[in-house]
Amino acid sequence: MKNFALLAIILSTVALVHADNAPTTTPSATPPPAPTKTVAAPMPMAKPPVPPSAVPAAGASSAVVALKDPVAVVDGTKISKDELEKAFKDALGASRVNPASLTAEQKTMAYRQILDGLIMEKLVDKKSAGTPISDADVNAEVEKIKKQFPSPDVFNAKLKDSGQTMDQFEANLKKSMRQTNWIKSQIKGKDEVTDAEAEKFYKDNIKQFENPDMVKASHILFIVPPAPPEVITKDKEAMAKMAKAKAENEKVAKAKEEAAKAAIARANKGEDFSKLASELSEEPGAKQRGGDLGFFTKEQMVPEFATAAFGMKEGDVSQTPVKTKYGYHVIKVTGKKAAGTIPFAEAKQNIIAYLQNQKRRAAFKTFMQELRQKAKIENTLPAPPPMPLPMKPTMAPAAGAKPVAAPAPAPAPVTSPSAK
Repeated sequence: MKNFALLAIILSTVALVHADNAPTTTPSATPPPAPTKTVAAPMPMAKPPVPPSAVPAAGASSAVVALKDPVAVVDGTKISKDELEKAFKDALGASRVNPASLTAEQKTMAYRQILDGLIMEKLVDKKSAGTPISDADVNAEVEKIKKQFPSPDVFNAKLKDSGQTMDQFEANLKKSMRQTNWIKSQIKGKDEVTDAEAEKFYKDNIKQFENPDMVKASHILFIVPPAPPEVITKDKEAMAKMAKAKAENEKVAKAKEEAAKAAIARANKGEDFSKLASELSEEPGAKQRGGDLGFFTKEQMVPEFATAAFGMKEGDVSQTPVKTKYGYHVIKVTGKKAAGTIPFAEAKQNIIAYLQNQKRRAAFKTFMQELRQKAKIENTLPAPPPMPLPMKPTMAPAAGAKPVAAPAPAPAPVTSPSAK
């Protein structure tokens, strides 16, 4: 079982500025959940990612880039050298890049990309200052975030690791919510999608709505930790420790298997499966979902789980625990779909949501570009290096030779609705 993933809360405007770089896929009629996938728990605040240009080159050595103070002035608001340095340090820290390995050119490019985000954040923060956000709204959002962690103690530990107090976290969250709500108000109404647009998209991408056989199931998971690694050694003390760890792991595995058998017995006696999953399952998020995994294809599950689920009839509960690398599963099949093309009526809402998101992204990008163009921005960072000129041909084509056409760009791959 994977450890709890820690994802940043992408609420800040800096993150929104880069939203147009996120990958997009065609809408899936049945989003594919994984039975053993850990529910992502967001970290208290986002850290800016290190730009691709900051990837260290082979043999790079430490370099110093001279920065003026302030590094920029945005409509009269200064961005200090220290503010940029801190954002740069946070980005490298989050990406685990050693700053000493960067060349002066790489540092300059990284500074420019990070400063672009800070400039947009300043612009939006100033414009959104009058947008009301109540304490009740902030408290509700905090509670939503907390629920994505295994326990309040884990949330508090991660908050402490981020270097923030709860007051700072709430203040940052309120600021992010204010900025986000203001941006939404500026692009409101620009994401409308007609039925005709949705139907055209469906017809133009009909292959994306072809599905293989699918199963809908719920499960109860009893997690078994991975067996301790075996190390070849002649040290008797080390061998004894390994033997003890192995015995303890086997003991835990046996207890989890018995717990799974007990859950099957309760299900066979007629107890509500979703309630059993909420009570017993050790999968993160099982309590909220009642163990429901939605529809999935055979390829989306680990082999042992897929073989068991696809071999059962609708309404069946697995009569023996299903062992996978994550532990023991008790499975109940709650629906089946034969292979075929999803009808437009069934796919319509997902298509509309997808197209709305595309229009919002385009409207957001245009709005932010216009916002920047209207602002007075002074940037004191060193200018980027000039782009290299294309190489001149060294040989003339032979007499009578026909020009070779440049290859056409390959079409962008379209993700299947059943993609993992």
